[in-house]
Amino acid sequence: MVLVLVIGDFHIPYRTHDLPAKFKKLLVPGKIQQIVCTGNVCDKETYEYLRTVAADVNVVRGDYDEDPKYPLSLTLSHSPIRIGVIHGQQCVPTGDIDSLAAVARQMDVDVLVSGGTHKFEATEYNGHFFVNPGSATGAWTGLSNDPVIPSFALLDIQGPVVTTYVYQLIEGEVRVEKIEYRRPSESVHGTSVAGYGGPAGIDGRALGRSSPIPTRPVKEGGW
Repeated sequence: MVLVLVIGDFHIPYRTHDLPAKFKKLLVPGKIQQIVCTGNVCDKETYEYLRTVAADVNVVRGDYDEDPKYPLSLTLSHSPIRIGVIHGQQCVPTGDIDSLAAVARQMDVDVLVSGGTHKFEATEYNGHFFVNPGSATGAWTGLSNDPVIPSFALLDIQGPVVTTYVYQLIEGEVRVEKIEYRRPSESVHGTSVAGYGGPAGIDGRALGRSSPIPTRPVKEGGW
């Protein structure tokens, strides 16, 4: 089992000052093996904070990142799952599923992680799985006038199965929902499971992507 934190669009300090305190209570060191960041880290302090959570930090360049060392895309392998990561500026319009599918085919990946929209999305399309963790800080975006819900995702990878837990800060409470993807070559994929206790026993209830608000808050204290 590998736990991969998927997070991004911080926009610190330009649009907000910090990660929500309740998220920091969950993101404790020693529990997560790898971090994938969709960009717009913006400041060095945020990057260094991520390194305290896990040593293996992989960042792609967002449209507000100035650090040239961040690549525009990257590919990670957790056999048999291949994960591609982009910020999303490669897709027009931002978040367009057909554009994302074309990128996934070009990168030859099973899972494509992207950002840019500041809205959580997780969906299966043409045999690929697409995850957008949203904005970890709830930073505003010019793409929408709607309030931005702070969110991040955790991928629990076990062989051909990727279980995605999305954490959202809603009305002061961290809530979680779960989506499961199974690599097509192994068996039927894109299945939601009826009940669960998230990684290391986080309580909650499985809900589909169309459900905006999961029903149970997350217990604080990490995984």
